[in-house]
Amino acid sequence: MINTRAACRRACLLPIAFALGAFACAPYGRSLVPPGTTEPDKFLFDRGTTALNDKRWITAREFLKQVVETYTQSPYRPDAKLGIGDTYMGEGNSEALVLAINEFREFLSFYPTNRRADYAQYKLAMAHFRQMRAPQRDQTETRDAVKEFEAFVDRYPNSSLMPEVQAKLRETRDRLSQSDYLVGFFYFRQRWYPGAIDRFQALLKNDPEYGGRDAVYYYLAETFVKTKREAAALPYYEKLVQEFEQSQYLQETQKRIAELTAQAPAKTPPPAK
Repeated sequence: MINTRAACRRACLLPIAFALGAFACAPYGRSLVPPGTTEPDKFLFDRGTTALNDKRWITAREFLKQVVETYTQSPYRPDAKLGIGDTYMGEGNSEALVLAINEFREFLSFYPTNRRADYAQYKLAMAHFRQMRAPQRDQTETRDAVKEFEAFVDRYPNSSLMPEVQAKLRETRDRLSQSDYLVGFFYFRQRWYPGAIDRFQALLKNDPEYGGRDAVYYYLAETFVKTKREAAALPYYEKLVQEFEQSQYLQETQKRIAELTAQAPAKTPPPAK
């Protein structure tokens, strides 16, 4: 008798469980649109934006996807597309950042003249920026970030985001140059001086505003000294002193300048006529 009653209870609960499961599997945004809503796209967009502001990334994405996928002519669709990208940026893991890149690229493809195209380009660059690796490691994402920040500077010169973009662009370029510097410094320590000279000189040519160029000046000059090319070394020592009021290489550089200047042959006066 007990087994029969248990079986009956299970049989009665099955339809309820099935209904609840079906509800849970239904598209989240669509299921929450009240019947008779006159602007369902606005309703979904507003709910998605609220969830986005509350950092409820998955919930926000469900609402915003409903706008993008269901209401293709909605005026809220471009902003919903950006919002989806922002939910992936909010999650922040490597997989999510790849998806964010895709969303922002699609936005720029679909809406190149949209009023928020500059924002999409900025976030596209930032998705690469947040995947940059240490200077000693692969710099593919850093190069991609530089490319996208430079695209922003070219396309949106009057954007209010320009100051932040320029700061981030400087940071990404410094990361690339730091990577190149470490290669040159490795060559220097291994006493492969031609390789060090080539690397240091290329760095200064490609990124003359590199924040750590005092180290480049110093070790490039040191490399010239070690290869008996003191005349080529002196201008780089002097650049370090001229451009950097503070540097860990400053004191040693001043000593080097004094030594090289003292060693320089005195100029003979021209013969009297």
